Amino acid sequence: MTRKINNSYLLGQSNAPTTGGDMLKTRKDGTPVWEEVDGTTYIPPVWYGDRGIWFGGYLGATTIDYIDITSTGNATDFGDTTGNKQACTACSNGSRGVSIGEVSSGVGIEYITISTTGNATDFGDMATNRDTSSATSNGIRGVDAGGESSSVTMEYITIATTGDAVDFGDLTSGRGNFCSCSDGTKGLWGGGSSSNVIDYVTIATTGDAVDFGDLTVNKAETMGAFSGISGTRGVWGGANGTNVIDYVTIASTGNATDFGDMAVSRWAGGACSNDTRGCFGAGESSGVTHNTIDYITIASTGDGTDFGDLTVARRAMVGSCAGD
Repeated sequence: MTRKINNSYLLGQSNAPTTGGDMLKTRKDGTPVWEEVDGTTYIPPVWYGDRGIWFGGYLGATTIDYIDITSTGNATDFGDTTGNKQACTACSNGSRGVSIGEVSSGVGIEYITISTTGNATDFGDMATNRDTSSATSNGIRGVDAGGESSSVTMEYITIATTGDAVDFGDLTSGRGNFCSCSDGTKGLWGGGSSSNVIDYVTIATTGDAVDFGDLTVNKAETMGAFSGISGTRGVWGGANGTNVIDYVTIASTGNATDFGDMAVSRWAGGACSNDTRGCFGAGESSGVTHNTIDYITIASTGDGTDFGDLTVARRAMVGSCAGD
């Protein structure tokens, strides 16, 4: 029996095609294992799943909540973050959820294993001190961009490992309080700092972002963004001053189209999806901090529907992601 370490594995891209025999592959929990492959097996990495996670946020700064996206109902306590995770962001490789940034230090990165419950563990640090940034992933690499003081900085991590973030490139314009999504190839950032700009990058490479198009309205402190329908559609929730939900077709470039409205108008929350259904949770409106969760069916258009409540009301860029 042959045993081979495929070059794609060495590059952090497991489950690539091979000609047969055993190949070192990475399971969803991050552990390597020898598995027999038939020469045509290809399981692409994912950046979503049926368990939705919310990290921190103002008034819920150390709380981690989770839901089953396929059902409706209230969230359950998952565990605690290592520090004050107000104004953070998050991304996933389908099994590990990573929270990036925080108010207290501005550089902290930590992680959880999404399938289990428990407290977060230190991952490493951002290269630059930022909060209100936004992160997305291709299931292998997480890319974090922007932040307070109109930062253009983009940094990346390899989610399956731990360590400090590395420079990726720059956004087309500096902004924070915005949100991002991915189709597994492109990463898109939209809105922020009273902007309607959408930028994109190719996540597997490094370099500066390129203009994608515009959202239908300016979205400062947007509610969150996610992708769905096998990553073909990217969706942004409401924002400060608007309850409009926008969407784009990620494979192309161009301006966003109106999707519908939030069930509860609010901003500065978090969002996640399982590729079919997207959920928006937490946020603020008219001085009220919410624990509300809304959901939409990504393949259709229409207004949000009540899902349930988070365990704690919170706002100020709540980091969120999904996995299994």
